This record gives sequence, C-alpha cells and structure tokens, in this order.
Amino acid sequence: MPRMLDVSEDVRAEIGDEEADRLLAGENSPGSYDCTSCRTPGDSEQERTSTVLFVGEETAVLAFAHASCIPSQVVQVAEDQLQGAVRSITGSEAGVQAPSGGEQAVLGVTSGLVLIEGDLHPALVVEPTAPIARPGTAGPDQFLQLLVEQGFQPVPDLTAVPRALPGWSVLLAMGQLHAVLQPGANNGGQVAWWQAHQPLQVTEGWRAEANKSNTVLVFAAPVGSIGQQPREDLLRDALDKAAADGRLVAAAMPLAGT
Repeated sequence: MPRMLDVSEDVRAEIGDEEADRLLAGENSPGSYDCTSCRTPGDSEQERTSTVLFVGEETAVLAFAHASCIPSQVVQVAEDQLQGAVRSITGSEAGVQAPSGGEQAVLGVTSGLVLIEGDLHPALVVEPTAPIARPGTAGPDQFLQLLVEQGFQPVPDLTAVPRALPGWSVLLAMGQLHAVLQPGANNGGQVAWWQAHQPLQVTEGWRAEANKSNTVLVFAAPVGSIGQQPREDLLRDALDKAAADGRLVAAAMPLAGT
C-alpha cells in the first residue's frame, strides 16, 4: 500500500521523479524504520514520514524520520562526514573548520543541558584549543569577534535564551552530533562550519530536549575560558564566569537533517 511519505521538491530534484514516485508508491521505502532524529521506531504506513537526503561529494544516503521531528529536505555534508554517519562511529574529539575563512583549528565541543528561564535547553559549548587569529594574520585571538561578525551575540549573563541565527543549524544524524552548518557563499546551500571527524555522542536527555524544542543553543568562548567540565553544574559555572568576564557569545539554531 502507498506510504505516508513526504518527499520535498529538493529531494525529488536530487533523486529524480521516477525514484520519488517509487518511494511514494511504497516500492522502495521501508514500512517500519528507526527515525534518524529521535531514534525511536516509525511506520510509514501509519504516520507521516519525512525523506531526508544526505548528499556528499560521491555518496548520497536517504534516511527516514518522523515528519513531526523534521521536514523532508536535502542536507549537503562533506564526504567523510557522510561516511561517518553511515558507520555511526562514536567519538569524543572533533576537528573543525574554524570561522576564520579557511584556516583549520581544533575545537573542543561539549554538550549539556543548560537551565534558562526555568527551562532546560540543549546546548553545545565550543572552545578552541588555541587562539584563532584573523585569516592571513598572526595577530591576537579574534575568535569571538569573528563569530560576532557572523551574527553571534555577546552573552552578558545566562538569564535569557540567545537569539536565533538565520541560516545556521545543528546536524544531529542517526542520534549523534555531526556538524554545525552555516550559510554557503553566494546564497548557496549550507556548509559545515564545525564538523566532527567522528560523530559525537549526546545523552538521551539532551536528544529528547533537542527533538522537543527543535532548537539547540550554541555557546562559544575563547581558549582557556571553559575547559572540559565533567558535570553539567560545573559547565554552567564555567559559562556564567565566561559571560561575566565578557568572553562568551551564543546563538540559537534549529536542528537540520535530523
């Protein structure tokens, strides 16, 4: 019987009308699946299901998710990131493309739940392992200034939820954290600003809150501001101190892909 599938125009353009029609007719789509967002079972015969196409340089992977979790869409990702998503490897360190116009930097990324205005919010805390200078210079650490120029907001204290940053999003694929995406050049598709070499594990509680709100708060601080905190209460203390010292910026981002 036909599946209750949503195939967006972007997905149809990538896979072709013939394949899209086969999916909608139930020929090539699974009845039951594990939602690539919330990791719980879904059934395309019983509930609306989104088709999500991850596209790399050489590989494309079609995933399925509850339509209530995410809409059908195409997500452009780097080939090694896509291969990592397929393998669903866990890891704890991430190499990233820093917001410095092409220079590589290594950032520590910590996930945790942060209490703001009485509600728990899923958050990522990004901190370089070394100062990040402006591209082509050997000047002082410009990490925060570079982020402010891209739309992040300075955080004087953690009493209000940061504003949304248009065009940016957080990619949580197959239940793990893969990337922070930013707008591409010349109105192109999204590209990875931060990209995990190996997908990062998040807790069930973190993923549940992210799926419920469809929003992740991304905090960033220069090297030496936060450190690797083993508990969420210690992470919050470090965030509060960085904010008080004028060394914290943040933005709210929707989930992308899953």
